[in-house]
Order: sequence, then structure tokens, then C-alpha cells
Amino acid sequence: MSRRRYRITGIVQGVGFRPFIHKLASECGLAGWVLNDSEGVLVEVEGAAAILDEFIERVGREQPPLASIDSVSEVETSDSDRAIDHQSFVILDSIQLEETRTLVPPDSFVCNDCVREMFDPDDRRYRYPFINCTNCGPRYSIIESMPYDRPKTTMRVFAMCPACDAEYHDIRSRRYHAQPNACPVCGPELDLRDAQGQPVAEPDILGFCRRELLAGKIFAIKSVGGFHLAVDARNDAALRALRTRKRRDSKPFALMVRDASVAEAIAQVSSHELGLLQSVQRPIVILAKRGGTLPNSIAPANPNYGVMLPSAPLHHLLLESPELDALVMTSGNVSGRPIVFTNEDALVELASIVDYFLLNDRDIHLRVDDSIVRQTLRPDGSPATAFIRRARGYAPLPIKLQAPLGRVLALGSELKATVALSKRNEVYVSQHLGDMKNDQTFASLTCCSEHLEALLSIQPEAIACDAHPGFRTNAITRGHALPVVRVQHHHAHMASCMAENGLDGPTIGVIFDGGGYGLDGTIWGGEFFVGDFAAVRRVASLRPFYLLGGDRAIREPLRVAIDILVRTYGEDFAEQVDVAFLRELDPDEKRVFTAMAKSKLNAFETSSMGRLFDAVSALLGVRLRTEYEAQAAIELESLLERDLSEAEPFPFEIEERETKLEIDYRPLIRAIVEAREPVATSSRRFHSTVVAIVAEVCTRLRERHGINDVVLSGGVFLNEFLLVNSLRQLRRRDFVAHHHRQVPTNDGGISLGQVMVANRQLALTP
Repeated sequence: MSRRRYRITGIVQGVGFRPFIHKLASECGLAGWVLNDSEGVLVEVEGAAAILDEFIERVGREQPPLASIDSVSEVETSDSDRAIDHQSFVILDSIQLEETRTLVPPDSFVCNDCVREMFDPDDRRYRYPFINCTNCGPRYSIIESMPYDRPKTTMRVFAMCPACDAEYHDIRSRRYHAQPNACPVCGPELDLRDAQGQPVAEPDILGFCRRELLAGKIFAIKSVGGFHLAVDARNDAALRALRTRKRRDSKPFALMVRDASVAEAIAQVSSHELGLLQSVQRPIVILAKRGGTLPNSIAPANPNYGVMLPSAPLHHLLLESPELDALVMTSGNVSGRPIVFTNEDALVELASIVDYFLLNDRDIHLRVDDSIVRQTLRPDGSPATAFIRRARGYAPLPIKLQAPLGRVLALGSELKATVALSKRNEVYVSQHLGDMKNDQTFASLTCCSEHLEALLSIQPEAIACDAHPGFRTNAITRGHALPVVRVQHHHAHMASCMAENGLDGPTIGVIFDGGGYGLDGTIWGGEFFVGDFAAVRRVASLRPFYLLGGDRAIREPLRVAIDILVRTYGEDFAEQVDVAFLRELDPDEKRVFTAMAKSKLNAFETSSMGRLFDAVSALLGVRLRTEYEAQAAIELESLLERDLSEAEPFPFEIEERETKLEIDYRPLIRAIVEAREPVATSSRRFHSTVVAIVAEVCTRLRERHGINDVVLSGGVFLNEFLLVNSLRQLRRRDFVAHHHRQVPTNDGGISLGQVMVANRQLALTP
């Protein structure tokens, strides 16, 4: 007989791993024990050596569906103080070590076994909206501390009934040691309220909700990580009412559909996209529309839908009616605020929007919004996945790196903020938090960072933040006891993409976004860098132009277009060009904007590629004023209808300056204005021009600096046409080109880059 002890790390808590080990050891006839601790799972087994070899091989091959093993290592057993009963294998109580090293499990969908039970009239959980097992259900959103046990979750207030308790202790049950285990007798319950927050006496709550949704009513529905605002996706009047009440005129709504067949009826779904839809993470997947199937008011002026499948039992129950197969399920918040996740806040903040509240008494400890992903293509034509928002189902899984890091807390950017924490060779990036200009979101950033620090036993030895002096995350670090590294916005973008792709040495960074604070005090955003984690040099950028009125120009692209016209034609541009939007513009406005451009009064210098997209959108009459971020660029791209074929580029020039190259957009603007081509043609040619700029500038930089690795980052690279074709063109020129695959290319990935820069600049070591 041999005795061995194994340390197993990864996602091995909250996923049924101990019951799995127990069953496997019993099948192999082994004695021993298993327990959770702050490092992961510890197993001690006794039996014949050959059987022990078979056992540990099966652990890696047959792990539970939600588990992800990072490592299995044999450790010494001589110091064991846990005697083995040679006749049995047992699960021991969890123990708390000084440092947590195990991974926090993300929230998961409801598995097929639970769905079948939920719709089985003979099952005791028939139609129970909180059904779960060891293979599915809430995790991260209900965890208060590690190791993951029921008393350390928001489920601790629900004492299991005898039947649930028996399942919990039955090795043969799928709910053996399932921490959120519950049933209608002992678990969470639904609570229906009207718009005034008063209880609605209704014996069949779900039947009532389905009837009222079909009648056009708007609901606030408490889901796994927060509230959704829901309406029948086929009811145009209800959709318009939701837009009016939420003051959201045109930003697309997310859809939840009953199953894959409904998704395929309303949108084009590839096999890769189907896999994303049906994955345990259940993200929102961006899919190309099938025209004429749903009201245009769901996603006006957009060729795509954002579609997800049900992720919670409640969603399946709401969508079981034949007449109700698709719901708009948009984040439950007032514009600019974070998603609501408590009953109390929902009843106050959403009362002016909804007709009814569908609440429950299972508390959410930490808000977690829906993740958003999109299929894109690699240069070889194979499908890849790009994150637009990384949250439910993925957070807070770490990004694994090749070299160890010190302990850094990164506070991310002002918009689409995430926080990140590092230790050893892992960076834990939080769920999407939102806009830090909002007080509630800013408070959630502090809450989230403290929660992750406690869960992961990370005491930061440094803090990283954006270099913009006006950002709130910058302000709170002033005078802090820990070292603070203020990271230039676009350097963080570049470092984030380098980290994902295992780069460390000199790299070319192509960073296109809406804007970030530049080292010269202007607004950068159309940048080419060379450098590494420690430092970068700005070696090329767009020729500067001006944002008339500052942030107002972001909401009114026509202002950017007028300044671009002044830079291109001079202040008498109106006498030289015939642009449709100028004819519609109030003469006084045109006069004022022209004077601002001429004098540069209340105008802010920028090199932003995102704002150049805005200007072209306005020049082509696509979008003069916007309701949501990047709307002008999104609608300009939508004219391409996800056809990635390139067209003849417009002309542009690259000028040699003293310290860098400068991309002159003026030939491009003249060609667009004077070509008088169909708008869709001009859009395709403009997109192709930006691709050509990327390829040509990188080629010149390689000649100067001898660097062949290129990373593409920044929010503009959410543009599918631009990303895919830039990768293609660079690789045709024998560059090794890289893009984001684990975090968003927008500001949601900034915190990862801040960690990398701070770690290198402070020379931190674990």
C-alpha cells in the first residue's frame, strides 16, 4: 500500500470538485480524504501504487464541467495530522490558510440536467426558479469570502430542509456539497411588486409576468448578477415605451431568446457563434441580423443584434410560453449609472421606468453585468472570439503570464473601468464596472477592489492608475502611502495587448481610440509607439485637429467635421465644398464653430482616430449628433454590413517631423468630400484607408527600429473591418501581428496594462 498527498489548484472550488474526488476515489477503492483550503484542494489517498497512478490520471481527464485545473502536484505527507480511516474516503471540513491561492469560480448557467428537472411535474423542484447543482448556478456574485462554503455566501440565510440536506450529504446526488442548494420548501422565493413597490397578490407569479409582458408591460427582473429591464422583443410599442422611459433613443438593446433555434431565426449564427451562445458563460453574442424578423427599434441603424440564451432558471420559465420566445433584456439601470443589484435600490431607481418588479430574496453580494463577445476572424480565416465587455461568466478569472509579478492594484480608466490585481504569474481582472464619473460606480470600484483583495489574499505593494490628472482614480491616489505609478493611457493599452500575447521586448504599438491624456497635455488617440512595459516613445500619430467645445464635440461629431474642414480647406471652406450637413446647419452655429476652429478658442487639440471616424461619419451625413459612445463610428461601420472585403484606399500622406512621423488626413478628407460616391462606398474606402495607414506606418517604423512585433489595441479596434484587415495586411508584410483575446481592446483592458507597466517601472518581484 502507498499513501500520497496531492495539491490541486485552479477553479476547483464551487464546481463540485470534492464530490468528484470522493466518487472517483470510491470507484478506485481508495481510502483517504479531500478538503478545500485557501490554496485550492488537498487530497490524500491510500491504495496500491498502480491504482493511485490511475486515480490521478483520471482526475485530470474526468474533471467536473465547471472545473479548470491549473496544476496537480504531489506533496509531502510526513507532517500529516489527519489520520486515514483505511476503510473509507471522506470529505473534511475546509480550512483557512494565511493566503488564498485558489481561483474564485465565476457565475455559471443553469445546466441541462437542472432544466429537465425544473420542467418535470414529478420532480420536487418542478418550476422552481432557483434550481442549481454542483455543475451550475451562481458563484462569484454570491461569494463573500474564501474558501467557498455556504456559510461564506449570501445563501447562508437559507437553512436547508431535510430533503436538501440529505442531497447535500449524499455521495450519489448531483447536489452533493452543492453550496447554493435549495428547493421551494427552504430556498429563495419570488416577490412580485407593482411600480409603486407594493406587493401584487398573484398565486401564479410567472404566469402573470408572461401575460403582462405579452400585453406590453415593462418589468425589472432580478437575475444572477443584477437587474434586467425586460419587454417582449416582438412588441414595438413596448420597445418604444422602454426607450422613452429610459431616455435611450437609439442605443441597441440586448436580446434573450428561448433557444438556439430562435437565435437562428432572427440572426445569422455560425458554428463558432453557436458555441459561444451555448457556453456555460452564456454571454451576449453579437450576431448579424436577419432582416424583417424583429422590430427595427431593437437596434436601429445597426446590422447586428446582441443575443444571449437563458442563463438562469427564471429565464427559462419566463420564455416557456409559445407566444413569448424573445425578450429585450437590457441592463437594469438609469443611463450613466451602474446596474442595480439590490431590491431596495431597484424599487427606488427603476420605479419611473417599469410597470412591475420581479424580485427575489437571494441577495447578490457583488454586481456582475452581462458579458459581450463577438466572433471575428484570424488572418487565416478561422474564427476567433473578441471581448467587448468581460463580466458574468468570465470574471474574475486571471490572465496567466510567463513571468512572476509583484502585487499591484490597478484602478483602470475613467470609462468602461475594471480593476486588476496581480500576484505571482497571474493578473485578476474584475468584471466591467462602468463610468467612474458616476458616484455609485466609483463606490463600486472601491468595493470590488477590496472584495478581490480579501478573496485572493492580496495586499498590494503598489497602485497604478491613469495619468490623466482629472480622473477620479488619479485623485484618490494622491498622498497614498503605497508607491503610485501613473500610467499614460495608450501605454497601458499597448502593455495590455503585449501581456496577453506573451511579449516582453521591443514592440510596435498601434493604439487607436477616442482619446486619452497625452504626455504633452493634449488628447492623444491615433498613436504609434515603440517600446516595452518600462517605457515607450511616440513615433507616429495623426496630424492634430481640434475638439470644438471639448466634450461637446464627442456628442456632436459635426463640430469635429467643421474643424477638420477648416484644417483642410481653410476658414472659407464653405465656399469651396458642398457638404450636405452644412446646408442643414443653422448659419449662426456654422459661423460660431468656424470662428472657434480658426481661433482655437474653447477648442482642444487631439490626434484621436476615434474622432476622425466621427468627422467622416458627419461629412457623409451618417451621424451628426450621438446618443451613446462611438455611435457615429458604429453606424459608419454598419454600412459595410459585415462584408470585410477591402476597396481602393483614399489618398493620404506621411510627413517626416523632427521626432516622429505624422499622418496627414487632409488628402483623405478632400477625396471624401469631392468624390461624391455612394455613402457605403465612401465608408468602405475610408476604412480601407485606415488599414493602409496602419500597414504603411508600421513598415516605415520597422525600417527605422528593426522591430517586427506589432500589437493592435484601443477602442477603435472593436471595428471588425479595421481589426481583421489590419492583421491581414501586416502579416502579408511579414509582421508578427497581435490583438486582444482575453480582455477587451477598449478601456476594459486598461487595468491589465497598468499592472504590467507599474510592475516593470518599480521592478517589483514576488
